[in-house]
Amino acid sequence: MSIRIVVDGDSCPVKAEIVDTAAKFGVGVLMVSSYDHVIKQVSGVTVVQVDRSQQSADLYIANHIARNDVVVTQDYGLAALALAKSCRILSPRGDEYHSGNIEYLLERRHHHAKARRGGRYFKGPKPFTDDDRKKFIDVLSKVLRDMQENVQF
Repeated sequence: MSIRIVVDGDSCPVKAEIVDTAAKFGVGVLMVSSYDHVIKQVSGVTVVQVDRSQQSADLYIANHIARNDVVVTQDYGLAALALAKSCRILSPRGDEYHSGNIEYLLERRHHHAKARRGGRYFKGPKPFTDDDRKKFIDVLSKVLRDMQENVQF
C-alpha cells in the first residue's frame, strides 16, 4: 500500500507543515493549485498547476486520487468525493471528514448558500491560529502513523 498526501493547494495555510510531516513519514505529496498560486517545487513534492477556473483544482484531484490517499482540503464537495474513493480527508485545521459528519457539513453548506441568496450573511471563518497549525500537524502525524501501522497486504 502506497500512501500519498494530496493537497488542494490554492488556499491551504499548512503547505510547509504538510511537506515537513510527509518527509518524516517518507510519504510523497501531490500539491494541486491554479496557475494564480505559485508553489515552490521541493524534494518529495509533485506540483501540478491547473487553469484558474473555479473548480479546476478540485476536479483534477477528484480524478487523480486513489484508495489510501490522504486528501487535505477545505472543500466539503471534494471531501465527499474523496470519501467515496476510500481516502482519508483532513481540513487544514486538523478536522477529519468522514462518513459520520460529511452529510451534515454538506447540508449546512447548502443551507448557508440558500440563506446568502436570500440576503442573509454569516460570519467568515475564524482567523487561522498557531493552535490550528499544531492541531493539524498532530492529526496528520496520527493519521499517517495509523495508516503505516495498519498496512494490509
